[in-house]
Amino acid sequence: MSSLRLPPLASFSAAAVATVIGFGGTVALVVQAGQTLGASPAQIISMVTALCLGIGLPGAVLSWRLKMPVVLAWSTPGAALLAASTLGLGWSTAVGAFVIAGLLMVLTGLIPALGRLAERIPAAIASAMLAGVLLPFCLKLFLVFPTDMALAAGLLAVFLIMRRVAPAWALPAVLVAAFAVLALRGQVGLPAGTGLFGELSPVIPAFDWKAAISLALPLYLVTLASQNLPGLVVLRAADYAPPAGKLIFWGGLTSTLLAPFGAHGVNLAAITAAICTGPEAHPDQDQRWTVGVIYGLIYLVVALFAAPLAGLFIAMPTGALAVITGLALIAPLTGSLTSMMSVTEDREAAVLTFAATASGVALFGVGSAFWGLAAGFTALAARRWIRPR
Repeated sequence: MSSLRLPPLASFSAAAVATVIGFGGTVALVVQAGQTLGASPAQIISMVTALCLGIGLPGAVLSWRLKMPVVLAWSTPGAALLAASTLGLGWSTAVGAFVIAGLLMVLTGLIPALGRLAERIPAAIASAMLAGVLLPFCLKLFLVFPTDMALAAGLLAVFLIMRRVAPAWALPAVLVAAFAVLALRGQVGLPAGTGLFGELSPVIPAFDWKAAISLALPLYLVTLASQNLPGLVVLRAADYAPPAGKLIFWGGLTSTLLAPFGAHGVNLAAITAAICTGPEAHPDQDQRWTVGVIYGLIYLVVALFAAPLAGLFIAMPTGALAVITGLALIAPLTGSLTSMMSVTEDREAAVLTFAATASGVALFGVGSAFWGLAAGFTALAARRWIRPR
């Protein structure tokens, strides 16, 4: 292994770009998730602060110890799942679900058999559940048009143009455009009492079986299937040999420890990881782990100033928040729809999963994500166990 040298400028720029895209692209969704679950502005600031700390410190340490760029992120599909919840369980109950989901991830990392079993979850079903969660947010994007045509159409135009010109910068460009329009209207502000620095506001978790089934189990599955497993694939594609169990374990343990402060899930990144793991980030593969360290340190700076950064989105008008969130989820929705239809034999089960999840139905106090999984697995069981005439 070669000796440590000062990383090139490309390493700093790659880590900075990954941070801007990862944080700026989906922080609006995290804020919306907190609002849906009944969190106060102070608790949402704590949520963002805890997530940034969970991304920054463990990611930097793991990158240094494993000598590979371990890029962490918060669970974007998990945040979408939470923001789509209609059960009104309350913030402390939601935090209890975060703890359970984190512990399930810890067990997955510790017990190899669980990891192998998780990898056997049909990709079509997991993708269909995620697509069903994401669809309502993308629909809400267009529901803003009747009430604020200029803002919605303008941001959509910025998004479409940037997706052609510089795809990675599409969402940051949308954010800049949105804040420019809102500033001209005098609609940019911070909640009363917002300080300069991030804060941690712990709550005592409340455990409820409905939350465990409706939130914790789907949160665990969607984070594992849509974040951790693709994150491992990205590292392997960059010619690294990531210790899957160890990385999943530390992500789960970080999530569990930070859950009382509002962190819903810390996991391996996929899209932003691709920015930090290629030769463009550092020409020397043996030294590319330094990009992961730089990325983690930048997130610690973001955590330090999480209060005003999150406060801007907390005080944002509902319509603007819906447009930004909807545009941020177009690409994940596209990928999920493609994946759910990729296996011909599983398409019917996937469509049932998608329809049940997207419907938002809640039966016996249990949310639609669970019923989507139930519908999909039932359809798979019927196809495999019942012989046709």
